Amino acid sequence: MLKDVEFLVEDLGLLPYPQAWEYQKKVHKEVVRGERPPTLLLLEHPRVITLGRKATGENLLFPESWYRENGFEVYWVERGGDVTYHGPGQLVGYPIFPVGREVRRFLRQIEEAIVKVAASYGLKAYPTPGYAGVWVGEDKLCAIGVAVKEEVSFHGFALNVNTDLNDFSVIIPCGLKGKGVTSLERLLGRKVPMPEVKDRVVRAFAEVFGMEPRVKEDHREAQV
Repeated sequence: MLKDVEFLVEDLGLLPYPQAWEYQKKVHKEVVRGERPPTLLLLEHPRVITLGRKATGENLLFPESWYRENGFEVYWVERGGDVTYHGPGQLVGYPIFPVGREVRRFLRQIEEAIVKVAASYGLKAYPTPGYAGVWVGEDKLCAIGVAVKEEVSFHGFALNVNTDLNDFSVIIPCGLKGKGVTSLERLLGRKVPMPEVKDRVVRAFAEVFGMEPRVKEDHREAQV
């Protein structure tokens, strides 16, 4: 479906989930109306638990009130998938792209881009049939959950870079019992500079989607 020759990249830094969600909706409307090119939002969130369309709450290990009392926000959202965690050190990407009805292909393209990022660090990562996301062994490196409205995507992926993986222990991530999570930091045995990862993600998206990236420097709209 994508016929654009470029996509816009916005690095929003650390942004609370509700603020990011409102901005994501604004960008989505603009892409739907043809007022802006496809846009990739890159950011980190403070500690937050989100539950997607498949979630019933059974994969929360505690009542919602417990999470809020212990420093986690909790939100029910319309992306695909079950429950996941976002927090500092995790790179969240919201590709707001026209996808038409080719949603499965779009998911595979996101996975392909993340596999390329992992490979750039010498890591063999791969998608697993039947499970969205990118894995290394039995551990998920990157969660993926999207929604599509008016043939334009929103929500996206969460790549564990220097994430505190202990925070995943308070949920059953993605509702997958017996599966673990990992991060670039754990796999490489060192902290990985977030700006470097963002740059590699942008390059991988450009290659997979066949578009040139254009970085937007002014992010005051999202910070309001």
